[in-house]
Amino acid sequence: MNIGLASDHRGYYLKQKLLKYLTQKGYDTVDLGTTNKDSVDYPDYAFLLGEKVAAKEIALGIAVCGSGIGISIACNKVKDIRCAKVDSIKEAKLAKLHNDANIIALNGSMPTYKAKDIIDAFLTTEFSNIERHQRRIDKISNYEKPKRKTVKKSNVKEQANEC
Repeated sequence: MNIGLASDHRGYYLKQKLLKYLTQKGYDTVDLGTTNKDSVDYPDYAFLLGEKVAAKEIALGIAVCGSGIGISIACNKVKDIRCAKVDSIKEAKLAKLHNDANIIALNGSMPTYKAKDIIDAFLTTEFSNIERHQRRIDKISNYEKPKRKTVKKSNVKEQANEC
């Protein structure tokens, strides 16, 4: 399984430790940046990670920023991404079990041992396939689909009068 990791400058050190950990465990990893501690904008890396996961170029993603919140929000702007900001093993398991999350977001100041435990839980938990969970995910996916624009009759009359 290949796993993509992305971070901003505040998540850089934890991301580097997690890349090494996952590689030692036999996972194929893809480092999507940032490449140093210089200040960067987390959305740039979140969008890249989200697009790679959505395109199925990588199986799952791990995103890290100062709080984990901003990068999670940005990841979730990418269609077909379900990114969960997690702080515990239980949340990591539930993110996968109930929501079939394909990216998790962590805060960069989290202790490495805790991040490793969370990642292990996320990577080894399977989606439950329980109907109510799938139904909820389907509702999210359907909401993401482009909406057809409708023209109100009042707008049509106004536009016709302008001609």
